Amino acid sequence: MTATVHPIGAVRAASLDPIVQLVAADLNHVNAVILDRMQSEVALIPELAGHLIAGGGKRMRPMLTLACARLLDYQGSRHHKLAAAVEFIHTATLLHDDVVDGSGLRRGRRTANIIWGNPASVLVGDFLFSRSFELMVEDGSLKVLKILSRASSVIAEGEVDQLTAQRRIETGEDHYLEIIAAKTAALFAAACRIAAVVAEREEAVEEALDAYGRNLGVAFQLVDDAIDYASDAKTMGKGVGDDFRDGKVTLPVILAYARGTGEEREFWREAIAGRRAGDEDLAHAIRLIERHDAISDTLERARHYGRRAIDALGPFPAGRARSALVEAVEFAIARAY
Repeated sequence: MTATVHPIGAVRAASLDPIVQLVAADLNHVNAVILDRMQSEVALIPELAGHLIAGGGKRMRPMLTLACARLLDYQGSRHHKLAAAVEFIHTATLLHDDVVDGSGLRRGRRTANIIWGNPASVLVGDFLFSRSFELMVEDGSLKVLKILSRASSVIAEGEVDQLTAQRRIETGEDHYLEIIAAKTAALFAAACRIAAVVAEREEAVEEALDAYGRNLGVAFQLVDDAIDYASDAKTMGKGVGDDFRDGKVTLPVILAYARGTGEEREFWREAIAGRRAGDEDLAHAIRLIERHDAISDTLERARHYGRRAIDALGPFPAGRARSALVEAVEFAIARAY
């Protein structure tokens, strides 16, 4: 790591401002595409899609596409539609996830499924997936289409894998990392990789950006897992302990269960099975997680993947774009503090 890259855990507060400022002009074009392509003569579609798209999301994934294009000094405009396609894929998965999870809050607002119902949320999610593929086809690159369509199928596989692991306390750390590599990291990786394709760079560059995005995605999800047991609804933008009540076996639970006494493990078996899901049970779960350092160790793993993401940027020249991508990693980790 060179002196131009400050390490994860530095005292200075990390921020998304550098990447936001780097891609501001490009992001305006992307937002225009998003606004245009979410329109429909069926009024419910733009109404429901707009509720989520305008709901305070950071546009992290499309910003990564734009920032990676800047890193490669790409001068064209193909990445605008493709970044919009990435955001549509992400938004569609959120709509479907909220239905599967029965979520009531997303980014501090009521979820679309609570307002309009599950059928409408699923169908509008399908509409946004379709729009994303229209944008890919318009780009005309079979390689881009392959990368993003593969990411879409991997995300779906990851979601199904998580669903089958739900309420199964025996889910191990390796299996869980496979789940989040699919359901979260795959889109981060694809969002970064397609920048190298439109910039017509060699395979090694594609792989470096893929590694950056993939490791950032894993770190991002691990931090989310930690936050669910170490934050409040205002900070998270969702209900406190949603993962616990849904019986999701995330890394803090996996670590606390593995390190627990026989009595503690029995509690986890009962809780993840859904038989102990009240407020007192959640408080007890948090105490056990803290007792066994499961939050701090989850965050240490997140920092490990964050460092791997930053290392993947090593071959690229120092400058504003690389610094912004490094700080995006640091911001992803810093959300937990």
